[in-house]
Amino acid sequence: MKFCSECGAPTELRQPQGDNRIRHVCSACSTVHYQNPKLVVGAIPEWEDGRILLCLRAIEPRYGYWTLPAGFMENGETVAEAAARETLEEANARVEINELYSFYNLAFTSHVHLLFRARLLDIDFSPGEESLEVRLFAEHEIPWEDMAFRTVRHTLQRYFAERKQGKFSFSIIDFLPPEPH
Repeated sequence: MKFCSECGAPTELRQPQGDNRIRHVCSACSTVHYQNPKLVVGAIPEWEDGRILLCLRAIEPRYGYWTLPAGFMENGETVAEAAARETLEEANARVEINELYSFYNLAFTSHVHLLFRARLLDIDFSPGEESLEVRLFAEHEIPWEDMAFRTVRHTLQRYFAERKQGKFSFSIIDFLPPEPH
């Protein structure tokens, strides 16, 4: 950050009094500009027959790979509202948001991913602006090798295993950076 969003003056990196981290601080008005993790919120939309709705990404990162409908939370909305909005935006699908299922810490990207179990309200869905295709998948049809994100793959693998056991459990997982190839 080069300039203050409050007054337009240059910012400098320094540790504000009473803080324990280096921050962007305005050289004129002393506004401290905090940079905090971003919340990625999404849904696991399940249809009555157990199939899951996935979206084929039409945007980077991971253009052309499959994912659950999810995206960055906006100011002024709850996490459940964000999950429903992202599902509507990416798949033109209406869902009933249920319990929080997965919480992922990705400190290496400064992201937190929250995924909710959700009930697809109808099968009137279509690709939104960020999707090339949207489709319902049974477990054996999931394109595992073409999943966009490790968090989505992990969530779906756990989801199907727990569904077979008849019991879902909430989990908090710390993801490490991917291994270099």
